[in-house]
Amino acid sequence: MIDQITVFLENSEGRLSALCRTLADSNINMYALSIADTADFGIVRIIADDSELAVKVLTDNDYRAAITKVAAIGVPNTPGGLAGLLETFDTLKLNIEYGYCFSLKPDMAVDVLKIRGSEKLEEAAEVLGNAGYKVLAQADLK
Repeated sequence: MIDQITVFLENSEGRLSALCRTLADSNINMYALSIADTADFGIVRIIADDSELAVKVLTDNDYRAAITKVAAIGVPNTPGGLAGLLETFDTLKLNIEYGYCFSLKPDMAVDVLKIRGSEKLEEAAEVLGNAGYKVLAQADLK
């Protein structure tokens, strides 16, 4: 499991760039960013090199930010990599609430998944490992 920063952000001009500048000015590096929006606000999800510092900096600057635990699973960065992982999740009866992907290495993609009943993921780690996947820790992202 890794830390994901979740930020509720007003859906108005310049707010996303201001958020990114706030993190950059504190020397926080983002590995991934995902945005889901509604008419009035957006939910920004960030994977960063220092989640605790990022949340502190954001809350000190009047952003609503929190850390959420999510699964990060390394998969081969090839066609069908995600499809195979999701089929394994189906066999384990794990329900995915949302997800997104990024890559830190040419041969490995990282699939970030919010799992309903994520305590089951710890039990499933061995099955995922036997299927060729690795459940990543925060340190694996550096």
